[in-house]
Amino acid sequence: MNFTNWGIAALAALLLPMSCGAAGSTQGYAALVRQVAPSVVTVMVEEKRVSAGQRAAELATSVNSSDISVVIRRLLAGNLVSPDDDRPTGALGSGFVIRADGLIVTNRHVVNGAVKVKVRLPDGRDLPAKILGADAVTDIALLKVDGVRLPALRLSSSQSVSVGDAVIAIGNPYGLGQSVSAGIISARARTLEDDPYIDFLQTDAAINHGNSGGPLMTPDGAVVGVTSAIFSPSGGSVGLGFAIPAETVTSVIGQLESKGHVERGYLGISVQEVTPTLAKALGMKAPAGALISSVDPAGPAAKTFAPGDVLLTVGSSHVTFRTMSKITARLQPDALVTMTLRREAKTLSVAMKIGRLPEPPPDPGLDGDQDTWVPALQLAVANTTEDIRKAVKASDEPSGLIVTQLRPAGPGALAGLKVGDVITHIGSKQMIDVRDVKGTPAPAPQTPLLIRVVRDGNATFVALTGQSEL
Repeated sequence: MNFTNWGIAALAALLLPMSCGAAGSTQGYAALVRQVAPSVVTVMVEEKRVSAGQRAAELATSVNSSDISVVIRRLLAGNLVSPDDDRPTGALGSGFVIRADGLIVTNRHVVNGAVKVKVRLPDGRDLPAKILGADAVTDIALLKVDGVRLPALRLSSSQSVSVGDAVIAIGNPYGLGQSVSAGIISARARTLEDDPYIDFLQTDAAINHGNSGGPLMTPDGAVVGVTSAIFSPSGGSVGLGFAIPAETVTSVIGQLESKGHVERGYLGISVQEVTPTLAKALGMKAPAGALISSVDPAGPAAKTFAPGDVLLTVGSSHVTFRTMSKITARLQPDALVTMTLRREAKTLSVAMKIGRLPEPPPDPGLDGDQDTWVPALQLAVANTTEDIRKAVKASDEPSGLIVTQLRPAGPGALAGLKVGDVITHIGSKQMIDVRDVKGTPAPAPQTPLLIRVVRDGNATFVALTGQSEL
């Protein structure tokens, strides 16, 4: 149990299990925190490969918002920027030392797209860190700092804890500084929609933005998970935190250190659950296996499987829809594996060479794309994504180019355009890609140029003349 009202300390002493030891008894967790806190670091991304469009959206939303609560949240998160600030955007998270020579674990999403990373030790020192590798599937990244000897934490296994066991989380929420929260294991083997490969630990210990990459620990100092995500309607902790199991971390850090990435097996198929109705339609006596709904034509299974096949076993493992991703992830690339499938009421045995799981496509917000200068309008534009258009309240638009720069005396600025505006049309031409601005004519009072602009959710037509509209 996790008691927050210390006025009933006597009752808590009676109810807390003796197995928690001194650190988890009425003494609290002070001794444990003193022991492990020096191993928990703050991970600071000083530069990220952020696209010009994403940068413009962040500038526009940071300086245009009049909601004081939004401003405070940005200030606490360390990402409140001024229009004159042209530095690349940064990020902040947590991490912890797993080897005394400076090997540090954090989340991939903390350092994804980073150009420069530093870690801040609890004693205040900032050290440059190298990203040895990152794994998109498990959201784990491995960092290395040189020239220091650091106290390391012990990676254990999540199998050592049960639902109801006490845990603590340590990290740097919202950049406020190292913080500790306590709770219990609320559930095991939670699978999130975005992470089908991981059986997350769920905890009610308070986890907020900035905690990502920090350790989830037992009262005896063993790391059983890496805090990674929260489920929250408000953006803050509501007691639904998730951690990557320690054994998952252990399984990838060796390859990250030696190769910089993790190689996993790939079949190149998509599957769905075999429901009782589908089983009946397929002529099966009972639901079993996983129904293959599509096959990657360029994948390793292209000549082996077909949509409508039911995959029953992979090697010695019996397949279900829920276990398919995890079974596939354990396969070794280039291995020859025997599988059984059901096709047209017959059970077949096939042998297939396992492929390699492709890397996920790059985040369009972290691609480093530069903007394009439009000489006729004396402004620069960049491509947008759905996320960028949503950020600047243009989510109803299927496309558009975001304004990233304006020359003060140029036609665009004179017409009142601002950084963060989304241009959806120039004349009658829809703007889908920056290449669409090629050949844009220079406006003049006799030949104004009509453009459609979206700002703060409102679409407006503007006639550019090259002269001030004031």
